[in-house]
Amino acid sequence: MPYRSHFSDHSYEASIFKFRAMVAATICILMLCGLLTRLAWLQIVDYAHFANLSEHNRIRLMELPPTRGLIYDRNGVILAENKPTFHLEIIPEQVEDMEQTLKGLAEIVTISESELERFREQWRARRSFQRISLRARLNEDEVAKLAVNRHRFPGMDINARLSRHYPYGKTAAHLVGYVGRINRRELAVIDEGNYRGTTHIGKTGLEKYYESELHGQVGRQNVEVNAQGRVLRVIDKVASVSGNDLILNVDIELQQLAEKMLGDLLGAVIAIEPHTGAVVVFVSNPGFDPNLFVHGISHKNYDALQHDIDKPLFNRAIFGQYPPASTFKPFLGLAGIEQRHFGPKESLYCKGHYLLPGDETERKYRDWKKEGHGRVDFTIAMEQSCDVYFYELAYRSNIDSMHDFMSKFGFGKRTGIDLLGERKGLLPSTEWKKRVHRTVWYPGETLISGIGQGYMLSTPMQLAVATAALAARGEKIVPRLLKEVHNSQNDTVKAREPSRTMINLRNENHWQIMFDALEKVVHGSLGTARATGWGMKFKMAGKTGTAQVFGIAQDEEYDAETVAKKLRDHALFIGFGPVKDPVLAVAIVAENGERGSKMGPISRELIKRYMEKYAKQ
Repeated sequence: MPYRSHFSDHSYEASIFKFRAMVAATICILMLCGLLTRLAWLQIVDYAHFANLSEHNRIRLMELPPTRGLIYDRNGVILAENKPTFHLEIIPEQVEDMEQTLKGLAEIVTISESELERFREQWRARRSFQRISLRARLNEDEVAKLAVNRHRFPGMDINARLSRHYPYGKTAAHLVGYVGRINRRELAVIDEGNYRGTTHIGKTGLEKYYESELHGQVGRQNVEVNAQGRVLRVIDKVASVSGNDLILNVDIELQQLAEKMLGDLLGAVIAIEPHTGAVVVFVSNPGFDPNLFVHGISHKNYDALQHDIDKPLFNRAIFGQYPPASTFKPFLGLAGIEQRHFGPKESLYCKGHYLLPGDETERKYRDWKKEGHGRVDFTIAMEQSCDVYFYELAYRSNIDSMHDFMSKFGFGKRTGIDLLGERKGLLPSTEWKKRVHRTVWYPGETLISGIGQGYMLSTPMQLAVATAALAARGEKIVPRLLKEVHNSQNDTVKAREPSRTMINLRNENHWQIMFDALEKVVHGSLGTARATGWGMKFKMAGKTGTAQVFGIAQDEEYDAETVAKKLRDHALFIGFGPVKDPVLAVAIVAENGERGSKMGPISRELIKRYMEKYAKQ
């Protein structure tokens, strides 16, 4: 049988081709079925999911941070405002390689290590879809460079935002405070929903105390964006609600006057309207520039403030606690005549020192005047600040009786001023010493407390409130920096009525006795503040005080020339005027100011200028 090659068998070849065509057709049909099945799955079953993803690639939700409320003084002078600045911001979820992006941006604009550190801290604390500021206060050249290179950095954006600015700098730093970037601790306690898009929050002063009033309500908008993230159009929008404006009781002109007159002395000046509780002057010296903190203070600047020997960040007006010294005597004197421990006309002889009755050691409690004041009664003792008189008065009163009466004026208690962190000073008693020091109270300690020394401590704000209560003949009012709130939504003004209490005396005439005695301090021929009263066109009341910073042995004398400046006596002064109808009460504490009489002119000028501006026509 002859050999037949299968290559020449056409029927065999046709069957092979038909088989292969059927296999290929089957595969194609199966693939088409798979494709149609997948298409049906995507279009029908998973339609909602992918439609949502597609929409989110096109539609972006953007927060609209509210405009922070402004702060004005009582005459409409702005103390805290908002200024437009450009910010470099990043949305982390849109960035593939964050470190590479940060490195690339740093090649275009200067980014400090502190800014990078702060950014990374917020990156860890915030949600990935939230904008985080990397650089603030970009100049026009930096904005232009970033705009040109924007396509290289997905998730990077340049936004114009309003930044806080304090035009009076350190003059109002301790009362207004400042805002700063929100940190992780604050994120844990704030309403995160209402702070989306907001980068700053009140840190100190009124900015922090009235944060809820100043911040406002966040808004939101859905926008359509292109592949580069540029906004094409706004689809819908819920506008933000601006924060409320604060109008203060403070007069910035008087504030500046007080600072100027205090000069380089460290300390505080507080001035209050006795019948309203309005704080007109609130000075803590030295101050600091709050603008340094708004966008993040550099380590160099912060270390300089932290290690400054004068402690400019320390709010002396409410944190500083000082012996009230002789400014305590008017309140003790009022307690003495009110509780019948000493009659207004009763006198004693001052020979320059006092011996505690029954004290066998015969320790001498010295008067500030070495040769003594001779025979003194209540008025003369107040006018010349005779220590011996008040030693005797304190001895007759006892420490617990003093404590109970002084507490009515607010000593040993927080005043309730609208600032956070106020200290309450120290008003000692036998119970306090037993509880804290686990020992008994000694009679000699009562004498020292009688002239405002020893354990006695008071803040400048406490002294001012007590002086205002004295000027108002017993009406004690919680001090207030805030006068009213201006609502941004309905353009209404909301005033806040302060809390009031009354200090009642068994004999109302005792107020007048005190007024007459304190008037002698300023206008008497031997008054310790008589230099303050020279040439005055109105009568004012006052009391000087000089607080020892360190103890002096009985056989030594204080010599300011040989004492280091930081060890010199503190100078204090309280006053109010005019005596007939007081409109302003002032308390001044000057660290190492040596003599309280030096502070009298500050009080005089503040009252004088206040009367010129606000006296009824």
